[in-house]
Amino acid sequence: MKDLLNKSDEEIFAIAKPFWENLVKSSNLKDYGGFTRDFSTQMLFGANEVELGKQWANNKVITNLHETYNPFGTLRRGDHITVLIKQTNKELPGEFLGRLVLGVEDEEVKIFGATIY
Repeated sequence: MKDLLNKSDEEIFAIAKPFWENLVKSSNLKDYGGFTRDFSTQMLFGANEVELGKQWANNKVITNLHETYNPFGTLRRGDHITVLIKQTNKELPGEFLGRLVLGVEDEEVKIFGATIY
């Protein structure tokens, strides 16, 4: 996956799809192990199980996500690609911005960042 940065947006969306779908599913289930399974080493250090639990307990945005979503762009910076995703919620009206940062670690694509605004 060394040529990750040279892939088209469509190819990146295809790579990002299973990562984002797992994050949505695991976040809705509040499943820490599932949520962090594709994280880079750097992301794992920041993904404290207690803190994630607090976020899941206090934030309806990240625990009621629709399984459908729409990736609409990428940003390439340094060794990473940020996938921009239009995400909706089952309880809260409107659209939210999902951000999935992908990069390569030990020859595998890993998650280096994931947020919803």
